[in-house]
Amino acid sequence: MIPSLREWHTKYADQGLVVIGNHFPEFNHEHDLNNLKDAIQRLNVPYAVAQDNDGATWQAYRTRYWPTLFLIDKRGHLRYTHIGEGAYAETEQVIQDLLKETY
Repeated sequence: MIPSLREWHTKYADQGLVVIGNHFPEFNHEHDLNNLKDAIQRLNVPYAVAQDNDGATWQAYRTRYWPTLFLIDKRGHLRYTHIGEGAYAETEQVIQDLLKETY
């Protein structure tokens, strides 16, 4: 999923897309902020990533699976959810549609 997120960030940031990764650690070593920083650099992640060690954001969105993608519109409403890999063309179309909407 990271390559697609990276591409969408690069392609649509100037049109208003804001990509935010939410890192909810699965393993103990993933709780360490320095390990997350290293992974972000190693994986060439150009967008913001929040460290969600206690799972507050994960739980607030009732997330159950890795990865889950949420698209939120300009008014802050959840408009699209995709669980798992795939549906990249569909997701990009939703991104384009949401970016065309007026605020």
